[in-house]
Amino acid sequence: MGVVLNLDDSKRNAASIQPLVDLTRADMGRVNQLILARAGSDVEMIPEIANHLISSGGKRLRPMVTLAAAQMFGYVGDGHVKLSTSVEFMHTATLLHDDVVDESGMRRGKKTARMIWGNQASVLVGDFLLGQAFRMMVDVGSLEALDILSTAASVIAEGEVMQLAAAKNLETTEDEHFAVIKAKTAALFSAAAEVGPVIAGATKADRAALRSYGMNLGLAFQLIDDALDYGGTSKDLGKNVGDDFREGKVTLPVILAYRRGTTAERAFWSQAIEKNETDDVELERALVLLNRHNAIADTIGRARHFGGIARDALAPLKETPQKAALLEVIDFCINRVN
Repeated sequence: MGVVLNLDDSKRNAASIQPLVDLTRADMGRVNQLILARAGSDVEMIPEIANHLISSGGKRLRPMVTLAAAQMFGYVGDGHVKLSTSVEFMHTATLLHDDVVDESGMRRGKKTARMIWGNQASVLVGDFLLGQAFRMMVDVGSLEALDILSTAASVIAEGEVMQLAAAKNLETTEDEHFAVIKAKTAALFSAAAEVGPVIAGATKADRAALRSYGMNLGLAFQLIDDALDYGGTSKDLGKNVGDDFREGKVTLPVILAYRRGTTAERAFWSQAIEKNETDDVELERALVLLNRHNAIADTIGRARHFGGIARDALAPLKETPQKAALLEVIDFCINRVN
């Protein structure tokens, strides 16, 4: 299989989420305890499925962003722990639902819940986790935080439907793709970043800064995932390399290569994506075309652009360890491809 990206560890490790991990370690311990408690149920299958995904790894970046954003503005209390857990449950529910819609077989190096328990159980446990997330939001008692996260939940669902409607559509434009990933991925990053300053009583300007940071970090994060699918490793992705191609997903690299390609090349993409001819031989051909038209490099360039906007969003805020850590997260997310 051809190699698209140079995943050199020395460059990858130049930026780290370790400062964020260190700053939120104590609070994340409380989040993890609450995750285990709220994922529990007398219905045996619910904690089995929930814990299958919750315990399978993942950096829990979104709840750490919520915790750090609350700390940045001097929040005192336990509301940020509940909201962080809500954010993680929303994310986990989305993964359970995504794997059903995408018919995915692997997630974070393990069989997906749907492969073990079936589609119906996966969807219903995702719904249970969403319900628990909303219960914790109510417990916090902030109508503004509830509004932000509930709106994000609605937007994420809209993004799922948008993606479904655009499935295998090679005429999808770059703007249309951005609308999908803004809804599906970036909306939760944005909400996760904003609710911290909300419960800390931060100013509207401070809230707007964190909201913009989260939105653009989420866009950059997803675009790097799109790029990694054609040149990363299963460890980088938490799924199999080439899964997007095999599932016929029209991500930004494909959009760019299709639009820049010759008539014959566009015919190849149509055959592969629309007619499900996506074996290893076809994937090798796809890699050649993606390289030929700089589709991967330009996808990474778009991610860097959004990363720059996220960085600028935090620029006016006072210097704190939390701000420094959140800025380093931008580089960490993008440098996964270096």
